[in-house]
Amino acid sequence: MARLPSRVLDAIGTLCRLGLAAVWLISGGVKAADPNQTYAAVRAYQVLSNGLVSPVAAVLPFLEVAFGLLVLVGIGTRLMGVLSGLLLLVYIAGVAQSWARGLTIDCGCFGHGGQVAAGQTQYPQEILRDIGFIVLAAWLTVRPRTLFAVDGLLGRRQRDEADSSASSMVGSA
Repeated sequence: MARLPSRVLDAIGTLCRLGLAAVWLISGGVKAADPNQTYAAVRAYQVLSNGLVSPVAAVLPFLEVAFGLLVLVGIGTRLMGVLSGLLLLVYIAGVAQSWARGLTIDCGCFGHGGQVAAGQTQYPQEILRDIGFIVLAAWLTVRPRTLFAVDGLLGRRQRDEADSSASSMVGSA
């Protein structure tokens, strides 16, 4: 198989970065817009004590929006890929445990959430969707170089400064 050019890999990474940013921004935005529904969704999983449901429901939307903004602008791209993947694994575990325990809930990943009728659960689709999001996060973890990212601009500036310093040292010798 022929090796893809660096620009193509950068473009694929950029699409992954923008896709993952959209996931976090939409998910967090919807949750932030309806805190009561977010509370109901977190409570429906029945894994947190009553004292933890409210703080988790309050922080989660803003954590997701922060992830989305950092991924969107490309700050700490590799780290954000790792953290995104870990959070998505937590989400998958939550959905899987709900399914295994016979709970009938909507995940609340993109709003709504909470109790639903038994025939309305979509656990396999939710897990597969999140696995797809993990693929985006994994790409950014393995190859964080993308187009139009702050990381790339900072890296280029540091390389330019190092090259400039090396040139001036060679010229003065």
